[in-house]
Amino acid sequence: MTSPLLHIQGLHVEFKVYEGLLRVLNGVQMAVHQGERVGLVGEAGCGKTTTMKCVLRILPSPPGRITVGRITFHGQDILKMSTQHVQRVRGRGIAMIFQDPTAALNPVFTIGDQLMTVIKYGSRENLGRKEVRARAIAVLQEVQLPDPERILTNYPVQLSGGMRQRVCIAMALSTEPEVLIADEPTTSLDVTIQDQILRLLGELVEKRQTAVIFITHSLGVVREMADRVYVMYAGSIVESAPKEELFGNPLHPYTQGLMRAVPKLTGGGIAEGIPGRIPDYLNPPPGCRFQPRCPQAIEGCELSSPPLVQVRPGHEVACFLFRES
Repeated sequence: MTSPLLHIQGLHVEFKVYEGLLRVLNGVQMAVHQGERVGLVGEAGCGKTTTMKCVLRILPSPPGRITVGRITFHGQDILKMSTQHVQRVRGRGIAMIFQDPTAALNPVFTIGDQLMTVIKYGSRENLGRKEVRARAIAVLQEVQLPDPERILTNYPVQLSGGMRQRVCIAMALSTEPEVLIADEPTTSLDVTIQDQILRLLGELVEKRQTAVIFITHSLGVVREMADRVYVMYAGSIVESAPKEELFGNPLHPYTQGLMRAVPKLTGGGIAEGIPGRIPDYLNPPPGCRFQPRCPQAIEGCELSSPPLVQVRPGHEVACFLFRES
């Protein structure tokens, strides 16, 4: 296999708060290849969005701080890039669709002002104002927004939630990035609009051959949208595998618990939950962070953190129940 387009290695992040240090990320490992659709799934608060903020170098600092780790894009370490270089990467290499379109758009500027600014400074070409406006109209048409010329003159408050999310998708795709990060892009939308947005994203990504990272806590979205899945728990990747392999044969006890927690639409009893809660990041448990909630914990789980090892081709798991084959 070719080298990863985006590679996260041993990422550790902590936040300084009044009570002490929140050890949020604990050695995150991820790889994304050209044109690959990757799902990043886990409970709320497990560190999914924090990981992607590190990729774009928009982690609030202070209080956040990357203590250890390496994030490479085309083999270059993003964490060591100059500010100007990082800005070019954000505009042309990696783009992000944020979770809340209302917060992502500035309420005092029109959609046209914001979209055309992104195109002007993120484009690889030196475009004039007419060309920028023409591209803005074209990209709004591409995300299936009606009457794009009128929408350019609107303020965010004049659009519905679904329309605002389509504008955010248009902004992210307008500079033709190589990697698109979609941070739960349908969370605040109703189910019918969610389906439309997900289908639209899938079509655009396939058309452009863009690598995409879907951040979600919905296994249904992952199963529909991703080729490969990373499962995160309490700041660590605990399992990664191709979609069919993960859903057909989940190995980590946490992944198995997530599968059991999915509501059964066909009946057959109430979906099971995972007892307990995500550990306190101020004082995380020693060893495996899932050990206090794990029904299959064995001796030694509380002593050291299990490494992510390959148990089958393309299938990795961080659990002492398994050894590298």
